[in-house]
Amino acid sequence: MDQSVAIQETLQREENCLVAVQCDVFFDNITESRLLGLVESTKEHAIFIYTHRRMAITAEDVSLEDIVPISLDFAVVEVSSPEELAVVGADTKVRVSYQERALELRLPFGSHSRFFLSEVNRAWSEVCKSATQAPGFKWVGKYYKATKGLGVVKQALAPSGATLTKLSQQRKTAKSGPSEKERGANAGAPTSKQTGQESQVKSSCEDRDDLVRSSSHTTSNKAQILAMPQFGLRDNIIRCELLKTEDLYTYTEDFSFFLGTYNVNGQTPKESLRPWLSCTANPPDMYCVGFQELDLSKEAFFFNDTPKELEWTKAVAEALHPDAKYALVKLVRLVGIMLIFYIKKEHAEFISDVEAESVGTGIMGRMGNKGAVAVRFRFHNSDICVVNSHLAAHIEEYERRNQDYKDICSRLLFRQLDPTQPPLTIMKHDVIVWIGDLNYRITELDVTTVKELISQKDFETLHGHDQVNVVLFSLRSRVYESLYLPAATRPQLKRQMDEEAVFVGFVEGPIDFQPTYKYDTGSDKWDTSEKCRVPAWCDRILWRGKNIAQQQYQSHMTLKTSDHKPVSSLLVIGIKKVNAEIYKKTFEDIVRNIDKLENECIPSVTLSNREFHFKDVKYMQHQSVTLSLSNDGQVPCQFEFIQKPNEHTYCKPWLTANPPKGFIAQDGSVDIELEVFVNRSTAPKLNCGKEKMEDILVLHLERGKDYFISVMGNYLPSCYGSSIHSLCQLREPIQDMPQETLRRVAENSQTDDETDTEKPLDIPKELWMMVDHLFRNALNQEDIFQQPGLRIEFAEIRDCLDTGIPDSLPGSNHSAAEALLLFLDALPEPVVPYSFYQQCLESCSSASQCEKIISMLPQCHKNVFNYLAAFLRELLKNSASNRLDVSILATIFASLLLKSPTKQDLAEKRRSQEFFQHFLTQGSS
Repeated sequence: MDQSVAIQETLQREENCLVAVQCDVFFDNITESRLLGLVESTKEHAIFIYTHRRMAITAEDVSLEDIVPISLDFAVVEVSSPEELAVVGADTKVRVSYQERALELRLPFGSHSRFFLSEVNRAWSEVCKSATQAPGFKWVGKYYKATKGLGVVKQALAPSGATLTKLSQQRKTAKSGPSEKERGANAGAPTSKQTGQESQVKSSCEDRDDLVRSSSHTTSNKAQILAMPQFGLRDNIIRCELLKTEDLYTYTEDFSFFLGTYNVNGQTPKESLRPWLSCTANPPDMYCVGFQELDLSKEAFFFNDTPKELEWTKAVAEALHPDAKYALVKLVRLVGIMLIFYIKKEHAEFISDVEAESVGTGIMGRMGNKGAVAVRFRFHNSDICVVNSHLAAHIEEYERRNQDYKDICSRLLFRQLDPTQPPLTIMKHDVIVWIGDLNYRITELDVTTVKELISQKDFETLHGHDQVNVVLFSLRSRVYESLYLPAATRPQLKRQMDEEAVFVGFVEGPIDFQPTYKYDTGSDKWDTSEKCRVPAWCDRILWRGKNIAQQQYQSHMTLKTSDHKPVSSLLVIGIKKVNAEIYKKTFEDIVRNIDKLENECIPSVTLSNREFHFKDVKYMQHQSVTLSLSNDGQVPCQFEFIQKPNEHTYCKPWLTANPPKGFIAQDGSVDIELEVFVNRSTAPKLNCGKEKMEDILVLHLERGKDYFISVMGNYLPSCYGSSIHSLCQLREPIQDMPQETLRRVAENSQTDDETDTEKPLDIPKELWMMVDHLFRNALNQEDIFQQPGLRIEFAEIRDCLDTGIPDSLPGSNHSAAEALLLFLDALPEPVVPYSFYQQCLESCSSASQCEKIISMLPQCHKNVFNYLAAFLRELLKNSASNRLDVSILATIFASLLLKSPTKQDLAEKRRSQEFFQHFLTQGSS
């Protein structure tokens, strides 16, 4: 989770938190957790140090303790011991000093810490470059009153009021003396007492590269060599050639991976997990253990904080195989979805590039009750990714589960060691393991039939009706069934083999155990509740990659804590290892060959096309085409899309090239996806024709020439991204209107010109259609405005609003509700115009003043506000069935109706919610 958001809420608008990282601060023999934020203001930087009581989500979760300005008196030095440096995956210890103050920190292993340190390094380098203009840090003064006590820096060095000593004095008196790493980093560095600021800057700048270490790099680890940061063309050529010849210097060796998944239904551990986690005869080399529904409380959902994390982590640690010693590598959790990664201690030094990420798939992509967590890592020379997901529930939500899977695959990204490289997706790994409560069910059979087949152990028949099995089988059998099976015999397969198939390339071993859901808690009895769920294999383990063999796949019926049974799989995976001697010879041969070619040839590529046209582009509908580059020159080449003169980016905001830069080996090729996507920020000007979908991309070859690529598109105007005023002027669907009319209406809306003879609509007809649909169909809909809809249904609703076809809205109530929220979110001027924002906040405590402000809004905006408030009050009358309350609706709608023209802090969010709550209570007009 990005904790910089919590820090940002504590800052004033002039300051910006660039990056935040959680760390441990050393106080004598104890450590305490702190949150560090790199804050920027007027090109000056400082590290803000906060205490925090939980995972920091809002300003209430943090308290400013100290501030360390990044000036010429600032330094950061690594102080990790030689033993720690020898272990890949170890945390990074650094000493931060400022003037005569200092403290030691331990940053967690991973790229986020590396990124934080690199940004600190960059900020310090900027100070060095402008040494004649020493930063003043006047802006910092206003925050010191918020700090408490001596500050963490003084406390760390001077417990109980001891006299401060300089960093240099500490080094001299340290019992063990400085490490060789620390000594090398500071050799010849001038002290703060040295004269000659210019000399100080020059010396410090020269040493700076050695001060911050990439926390995942050790030269003794051969697996890490290929993952080192590469920046120049020559380095990229070497790296590419090494990857091409990888088979020459690598060999495979088998390692065992234990995978486990358990939906614990919000329970605490009541029994030993040994029957599950120690079920193998020999201790596995690695454990990846996933949990779902770790905590079902509202506190966990809203604050991502739960005591059950520690309880279940402890239960896992106590249940690992007793015949081996294991080290915890990573733990990642999103609300109730948790993944724990252990490895045998003797293998720990061969683990590198460990990253953890999470993604929520709740409404508007912002809720974390469903989604996934993942860990990726390099083991020896193989890249591995483990995903633990909890997909949408209920037997009829098959399409929602598919959408969750696609969202996870597209949105879960891992930052690379080289920050200039694009992030890694799940599929960019040698081995992928996907575990979790996938929630796919057994269909077309009633509960009695399913239980009877289970009692007969006729799992083969059940497999034919299992949604996951059908997906995996259908992918393998697409060609076969289309050629050999009559149409009448394949309705279910056809239903599930849409053009956007899920789990492509994944494999699941044979299932010879009974369904793992749903049981009465504490027993082996099937669900006896009123709902009487149909048993299903919700809990699954799938994999994708080469050299993988499954040794076992089973459920564990003896565990009765939850309404699910845990599942385990033992995979034996062939891992690529490096032969150091052959690698060295291969590397030297490559370098010799490159030396011969360097500077002799100019790079050149052939483009598959130089003109691209996107047809009928729609709001929030992704389109892409492929540009193929073929290296027809005599040398490898490096390409990049570059900015045109007087432009800040290489392309218009609705266009992206993926990847925007890259490397092509000699005689090689690369496919670049040119993608268009119109969102709320780009739609307004495209809707009214002020901007056209036209751009020129400049493709640059290093040491070569530039190529120009023309991109055009035909954008279909939408009510999404159009103003309230404009839509009230349009009695016909927006796509039936001439472009010139849309342009004129947009211009009139900016000047408040009401000269048109035809009376405008009271509210946009599109808004009326959505609200009317929800009023007639969704007043009693459980979790309305809290559960997401389907993206395909949103597209149908958008098309209906923009074309008038069909007459009534398609899709589910949840899709219609989310479409309404997206409509409000896309308005270029919110329902309460920006010019009224400050007045609303100032009057939030007075209901009469709030109503007076609304009465002053432009007529069409006032109508929309009152119409929506009346509808929401009707929803609240049915709160017993739809589970809404004033607080939930105020939180959701205040942020959409009452937007800040600039950055909104926490206090403003609360006041805007207080303002809107007046209109949700009974009796408000």
